[in-house]
Amino acid sequence: MSDYYNILGVEKTATPDEIKKAYRKMAHKYHPDKGGDTKEFHKVNEAYQVLSSKEKREQYDKFGRVFEGAEQQQGQGFEGFDFGNFWQQAGAGAQAGPDFDPSDLGDIFEQFFGSKMRRNENEDIKRGDDIQIDVELNLEDVLTPVTHKIAIMKYTSCSRCSGVGAEPGTKVKECQTCRGTGRVQQIQRSVFGTITRYAVCPDCGGEGNTPEKPCNVCHGEGRLKNKEEIQIEIPAGVDSGQVLKFQSRGDAGRKGGSAGDLYVRLMVKPHRIFERKGDDLYTEAEINFSKAVLGGEVEIPSLEKNKKIILKIPKNTDSGKIFKMTGKGVPHFNGYNKGNLYVLTRTKTPKILTRTQKDLINKLRHEGL
Repeated sequence: MSDYYNILGVEKTATPDEIKKAYRKMAHKYHPDKGGDTKEFHKVNEAYQVLSSKEKREQYDKFGRVFEGAEQQQGQGFEGFDFGNFWQQAGAGAQAGPDFDPSDLGDIFEQFFGSKMRRNENEDIKRGDDIQIDVELNLEDVLTPVTHKIAIMKYTSCSRCSGVGAEPGTKVKECQTCRGTGRVQQIQRSVFGTITRYAVCPDCGGEGNTPEKPCNVCHGEGRLKNKEEIQIEIPAGVDSGQVLKFQSRGDAGRKGGSAGDLYVRLMVKPHRIFERKGDDLYTEAEINFSKAVLGGEVEIPSLEKNKKIILKIPKNTDSGKIFKMTGKGVPHFNGYNKGNLYVLTRTKTPKILTRTQKDLINKLRHEGL
């Protein structure tokens, strides 16, 4: 088995930057378009694709020792492969070597079969990242749609180069490593044989081109990180834990790529008077003894400014009676109807009485009340 470290001319302790620098040197040396050796160019690509990935590098170190004697020929595929014997060897890890771990085989199957766990190579690699933030609201804020201002740190398009990444007046040229395709050939050895596929070009990031002269402000990125104040519309009826998605309000993409999305998680603060359960509100009201017996009206606090809620108390109302007020709760999310308001009444017992009040209560007591 070829030693990838020797192919790139680096030590096993080489850093990612040292590996990338060595790869560029060797790739230019053996590039077929420059008269280089195609076979050696493929070896260089193969070595870089393994050593530039932390996970693959670790797996290479393990598999290089474990399957060193296995027959690995170009295009071997499944022909003549004994699956039964393979799984027997996988199950007997101790026989295969001290570092053998059957769970490491998962990565090989993912790469060979194109598992859905791998990202599609054709996805927008320049797309900006999504952003998630938390926003606190008062209970009063959920009654109607509100406009909320927030300030966040995010990537925004570079104003100097208009997001292109190139200094104004200069050109964007074709990447010499991938010849404008955005992909390079990747060869990986496995117990099935040598597998060939294409991966994102490490020099242009899959874009197929590089700026002739990078922008002096964003250094070729096409975007800068700034503090930005934005406005978001929050519908009525939202609740704690609910997440709203605002498309293309996240980080700007690299070099004109599409922006990510903004996800806002809402937290509705507890209220000192009302308790919310879904779209319904719950509160308490104190009534004096005379209203509990003779009936009357009591004013209930309202979440809406300058509005009063009047609850009619029928006569002979026991303490602890719950009244339902239809349509006085919280609006349904993105709907027209509202939940209900439930009022628990409690008969108030006075702590201090005037002489007149005491005389009247004594008379009531003599009457059996």
